[in-house]
Amino acid sequence: MATSTVSSSQSTDHSTAPALSMLDLVPARRNDGPQQPFVNAVELAQTAERTGYQTMYYAEHHNMPEIASTATAVLMGHVAARTETLGMGAAGVMLTNHAPLVVAEQFKMLEALYPGRIQLGLGRAPGTDQATVRALHRSPEAAEHFPSDVMELLGYLDGPSRIPGVEAFPATPDATIPVTILGSSLYGAQLAAKLGLPYSFASHFAPTHLQEALEVYRSEFKPSERLEKPRVTVAVGVVAAPTVSEANQQFQHALRRRVQSMLGRHRPQPFTEAEIDQILQMPAGNQVRNMMSYSAVGTPDRVVEQLKSMAAETQADELILAHQAVAHEDRLASVIATGEAWQK
Repeated sequence: MATSTVSSSQSTDHSTAPALSMLDLVPARRNDGPQQPFVNAVELAQTAERTGYQTMYYAEHHNMPEIASTATAVLMGHVAARTETLGMGAAGVMLTNHAPLVVAEQFKMLEALYPGRIQLGLGRAPGTDQATVRALHRSPEAAEHFPSDVMELLGYLDGPSRIPGVEAFPATPDATIPVTILGSSLYGAQLAAKLGLPYSFASHFAPTHLQEALEVYRSEFKPSERLEKPRVTVAVGVVAAPTVSEANQQFQHALRRRVQSMLGRHRPQPFTEAEIDQILQMPAGNQVRNMMSYSAVGTPDRVVEQLKSMAAETQADELILAHQAVAHEDRLASVIATGEAWQK
């Protein structure tokens, strides 16, 4: 079993394979009860732990009925209590939705409860639509404050606090919670480089600027007390199945589900299959295809070949796999098959 956390002061030797982790968006389906997504999430994490994955990541989303990962820190604690060594990561917390002090308190509490297993990824997007942005009481200038919010948060985690007399508790004096900047553009790459923090690119849904962002991050990186050398994480969509035909079929099902969730949100009735066919021939459908284009699809051995090729192209220290099969049983099978083939 791989250790649950990679030291933030290390960078992978690229003569060896990068770490393999996983992103779970905790999908909620129309006929599921409220607990079922979290039952599935625990089973998925336990399966990933047994199969050699390093970390399970969860992402903050709001007002999306098909995604149940709304309260990221709560979810991480729930799953951590039901696993043993698997790392628990946020990928991420949308910091501009929250006070840095509250995020620091939540993650220091998680670290106190599950020492050495907690990681924090920070994003500046709202993770939702504009109506929900207003409901979150997020100011229009929130994104502009992201760098200063990150610095304030780091002060609570590492000291000294940037606000005299205010500290984040519980105290965790012997722990350094790894902090990563998330992004899908050059902005996050530049900020991570400037602050000397790891950088994670969301290529599983926004691959357009992947190589450019990584080049900017590495060329502009400045060492810090947290990180001596650049450290890169790349997210990849995955569908592994016994045959190529099955894998392609599952991927197409996931593509159609993405069209439904992205373009059919707030509709009283879901799109029909014929309507989805039409949308996939339109620019909006092509946009969804492009979002999912950075994916490894096929038999387990073929998926691993694609993943290793992506790792070589990006020189990634860690790959985060977003297993895209819609059926829970197919996702579990994809997780197991990929993990076992990766370790051969």
